[in-house]
Amino acid sequence: MNKLLSALIISISLFSNPVFAATQTIKASVNGMVCAFCAQGIEKKMRAQPQTKDVYVNLKQHIVAIELKDGQTLSNDMIKSLISDAGYNVTSIETSEYSVKQLKTEMEAK
Repeated sequence: MNKLLSALIISISLFSNPVFAATQTIKASVNGMVCAFCAQGIEKKMRAQPQTKDVYVNLKQHIVAIELKDGQTLSNDMIKSLISDAGYNVTSIETSEYSVKQLKTEMEAK
């Protein structure tokens, strides 16, 4: 009886709280972006990747944010390669659980 009760309590706990998958966004700091044409080229290259859900390029802060589709990954080496091939230098990469839309709002408020 205790096993059945324990299983019931665990089941209720698991299914009563919805589980939301965290958004994965990769933020890359990029040197060399100076104009809208630069931003457009990088954005186009990143959007062409099948793993990409959304992209935001901030020229003022030299940031490229790539939001990935659920369950998808994109390695730091691949991001560096794509940006380097476009003629720019990646100085750092970090992962964020915020969406591109949230990061855009935050960056434009600064």
